[in-house]
Amino acid sequence: MTEISKFVKTTLLIFLISTSYLESKILSIGSANAKITVKVFSSLTCPHCATFHNSIFNKLKEDYIDKGLVKFEHHAFPLDLAALNAEIVVRCTANNDEKFKLLEEIYKKQSSWAVGSDINKINTLIKKVGSNFNLSEDKMDACLKDTNVQDIILNERIEAQKRYKIESTPTIFVNEKKYLGKVDYKNFKKIIDKNL
Repeated sequence: MTEISKFVKTTLLIFLISTSYLESKILSIGSANAKITVKVFSSLTCPHCATFHNSIFNKLKEDYIDKGLVKFEHHAFPLDLAALNAEIVVRCTANNDEKFKLLEEIYKKQSSWAVGSDINKINTLIKKVGSNFNLSEDKMDACLKDTNVQDIILNERIEAQKRYKIESTPTIFVNEKKYLGKVDYKNFKKIIDKNL
């Protein structure tokens, strides 16, 4: 009986550690004590995701995140290999602020790197964007070959699918409630203000 109890405790401990490890790998910015959490499930090759990020994120950061009112979480939901590889390069940077700056640049330059079907060419273009953030080609190549990072991102996607029933990207949640409004700051701001 005590062997079973030890096994159950060990299994539970491993589960909790792995869950918290995955949770800690989600890119987030803002106060952990913020009243509002915005979760965005997106694929870096998705044009609508780029539109959301480019039209809302910086204003949201200035008006709410920097003031400690909103915590913003970027949840990787890659729809293809190019999106997965871009996500890996974003996570290749060491500093969280740099990750978000690179994420923003990846979205801004999406039309220049997310083109064609030759993954080697796409990777070269992604690395070109990453090189502007003090990432060497060797560092990015090492990150792209790191199967642990790939597994973390893909497991994040699987867990999001199970928990949130993601059907398209971007899918946005504000305090665990799915946002169904227009992708413009004015409408999004109304939802944030309503939750404050």
